[in-house]
Amino acid sequence: MECSMGAELTVQALIDHGVDYVFSLSGGHITPIYQFLENSPIKIFDTRHEQAAVFMADAYARLTRRPGVALVTAGPGFTNALTPISHARTLNTPLVLISGRVGIDCCEKMDLQDIPQVPVIAPLVKATFVCEKAERVYEFVDMAFRAATSGRPGPVYLEIPVDVLNCKLAAAAPIRRPRTTVESRPVDLDKAAAIVDMLKAAKKPIIIAGSGAYYSDAGAELTDFVEKTGVPIFTSAMGRGVVPDTHPLCFEGSLAIRPGASMMANMSADLVILLGTRITLWYIFGDIFSKEAKMVQVDIEPEEIGRNHAIDLPVVSDIKALVKELLRLVAKDGLADSLKASFAPWVGSLEQADANGKAMAKSLWESPNTPIHPMRLAREVDAFMNREDDMIVADGGDTTTWLGMTKTMRAPGTYLDYGLYGCIGAGLPNTNAVKLLYPDRRVCLLTGDGSLGFNFMEFEVALRRKLPIVCVISNDLGWGMIRHSQEIRLGHAVETGTFIGRVDYHKMVEALGGKGFLVEKPEDIRPALEAAFACGLPACVNVMTDPTTVSPGSMALANLGAYKA
Repeated sequence: MECSMGAELTVQALIDHGVDYVFSLSGGHITPIYQFLENSPIKIFDTRHEQAAVFMADAYARLTRRPGVALVTAGPGFTNALTPISHARTLNTPLVLISGRVGIDCCEKMDLQDIPQVPVIAPLVKATFVCEKAERVYEFVDMAFRAATSGRPGPVYLEIPVDVLNCKLAAAAPIRRPRTTVESRPVDLDKAAAIVDMLKAAKKPIIIAGSGAYYSDAGAELTDFVEKTGVPIFTSAMGRGVVPDTHPLCFEGSLAIRPGASMMANMSADLVILLGTRITLWYIFGDIFSKEAKMVQVDIEPEEIGRNHAIDLPVVSDIKALVKELLRLVAKDGLADSLKASFAPWVGSLEQADANGKAMAKSLWESPNTPIHPMRLAREVDAFMNREDDMIVADGGDTTTWLGMTKTMRAPGTYLDYGLYGCIGAGLPNTNAVKLLYPDRRVCLLTGDGSLGFNFMEFEVALRRKLPIVCVISNDLGWGMIRHSQEIRLGHAVETGTFIGRVDYHKMVEALGGKGFLVEKPEDIRPALEAAFACGLPACVNVMTDPTTVSPGSMALANLGAYKA
């Protein structure tokens, strides 16, 4: 096929890379691309804000494990994409952001929406590319996709000036180049033997499997390994569910605030094996682990190994391939059975700690109080969304904390939240992307009332696109995490900026054409969920929760260095 313009060549490159959706908000500098997307196999999914478009591409990419594509116009369209692109970078999401720009000859002339875009975004992405020759557009799209997916995945920025998109290609110009895919997954099998030796010497080992385990699709191998060796496992980030929480050797999330065995395990383990997870704030930058513990960190990105904590055995490797080698090694000479017997007392200790931790949280999970305790709401949502393929999205500071302390992961790739970037406002766009990808699954968003406001008009998108999502709001009348952290730190909350007040979001959704429900008693949560999912429309369940409850996240925020005198 011959392409006549730079924009047509751009679209052809996206087609050849198997792109099915481009998430976008239209604009003058990208209209040439729209012209050729219109009758192509690629569908444009339009949002009400560029931020929402990039959030949708992020969710789509995380769940499919292949690049999501967002398309934004120059200037304000571009700057609106900065927050979600930073979010994607923190989450290591394979994402290609394509932005228009003023024409090459119009730079620095005070043309409409002209800003220097590359210097702004370069620190926030894995790589940047600017194509200034129409004949090379296909090649530049190819480079962007390769950069987004090679090694540790991440977001990539591709900028194409509008005159390049509009440029007519010379008949003799080489307008096509073969698509190139590079699989960059190093495997250090020699280190597997060293890990086995460390397991032989350990009495209290734990595995923490993170996003790297998810992206390498290592769930089956990890499940087999823990079953054969008896090593207990915890999961984190996109790794949640790679071994289901319902498995007897999976002790759920690795965060210390989660009711169960996580805090005791992190503090007491004598061997910590980190599989594709980073040592961040969630582990007090490594301080939560015993100083006597031996540390193994396996990551596909060498620079990540040893961040914040010394590592006894650094391993640069793909997770799945390494675990396969571990399985081969422990199968020799009855070693697996020997390890399993050795770790049995440790597993028994974790089972007791797990039962004790959950017993302490039971009063919150089952709280009969009105206004409703937000942890009771999280428990009701988790109990209702109990199918293996149910999809849950979390948004909001305290709300995500409560759900993170509660959510039962039955399968990988069924839960999204804001991750370490703490980027609230992604909930509705993420939820729309999930429903678009999985139209036959139940998809639920649990969000705070503050975070809902960022992209509220994505409800209109859900209605127009016939995406019957269910949004459950933990409505505590304001910015709860900030309010409570101020109360702890300052002795009072600064009302301006932390208090929103009662808003009937359910009526707002009804006014748009959806279905709304107001819930003020805990026993009414489940009936409202049943009705919301049965209505077949985008639905909002507005749950009035106790504005005085303080989450562990609020307490942690109060102690951040920024708050100290």
